[in-house]
Amino acid sequence: MADAKVIPFDDDRSRGGAVQRPSRRRSAGSRRATGEPAPVLEIGEAAAGSTAAPVPPLPGAAAQDGSRATGEPREDAGGLERRIAGGLSFLRRRLTGDYEVDDFGYDEELTDQVLMSLLRPVYEKYFRVEVKGVENIPAEGGALIVANHSGTLPLDGLMMQVAVHDHHPANRHLRLLAADLVFVLPVVNELARKLGHTLACAEDAERLLGQGELVGVMPEGFKGIGKPFSERYKLQRFGRGGFVSTALRKGAPIIPCSIVGAEEIYPMIGNAKTLARLLGFPYFPLTPTFPWLGPLGAVPLPTKWTIQFGEPIPTDGYPPEAAEDPMLMFNLTDQVREQIQHTLYKLLVQRRSVFF
Repeated sequence: MADAKVIPFDDDRSRGGAVQRPSRRRSAGSRRATGEPAPVLEIGEAAAGSTAAPVPPLPGAAAQDGSRATGEPREDAGGLERRIAGGLSFLRRRLTGDYEVDDFGYDEELTDQVLMSLLRPVYEKYFRVEVKGVENIPAEGGALIVANHSGTLPLDGLMMQVAVHDHHPANRHLRLLAADLVFVLPVVNELARKLGHTLACAEDAERLLGQGELVGVMPEGFKGIGKPFSERYKLQRFGRGGFVSTALRKGAPIIPCSIVGAEEIYPMIGNAKTLARLLGFPYFPLTPTFPWLGPLGAVPLPTKWTIQFGEPIPTDGYPPEAAEDPMLMFNLTDQVREQIQHTLYKLLVQRRSVFF
């Protein structure tokens, strides 16, 4: 594999071949609503609005659907039929190509119905993620979430996507900015696009913010996820402040995000640099279990995670030329970094254990 070239997030050069098409297209049927079935009156229940007293069921009498009138839950045949019909309809649309993606390749229907369902057990049962401050994310409009990055493999970004989607009252979708290495790996490339990821460059970020999307960026990049275990929870350099410049141009608020728990899933105790260069990777991790235990060593440790979203930092009060002010960008970048670092230390003090 050829060496991956990381596109700087604050590089303002436009990329050749960029698609200039209208913003995302959505069909009314791209997200199927799943309503609860209407309640069916049991024997002995009073009809709605009736003044007659309910008639108690006879001892041992059976309900119309065959269940005993003993308070046992009945199988909702109608609900099961609707779920089966919905699944068959979903498969038909996928096979016939009757579904839509936006200009970045994001497939909202597939994300909601399949990909999130695959990530959710890892989020809820394996890492047992606790979310704080989700109310700081606006219900609508563009916003930029800036988070720390760690864990050897970028699982923290995926868990952050699930946290926003499942816990925000508006069930917003987080569009992550990723390094170009993600988009040259087979299979990973296609899944990343379907999940709404795009290149970590200013042009894509500005387009998404201009469309009112919630955008996520992890400015530490490979320096964050590839740092040794001895430097865990110590933020690396945040680049040249390109994310701040993008937020200033669009007047989008910046929301700091601190993630605790990801640092320990793959304790990186070494880096095989020669092997990394041969494979075209920024690093090749050596952990207590990988590669010594083979595929089993690639299983992450089941640490307990906490994701906290901080108070938004507004940018709409600055003049348009503020995006070109290097001192302002430096100050805002440092403010975001310090807020994330301070919250990390606070969460670490509150944590009882790495695994509980």
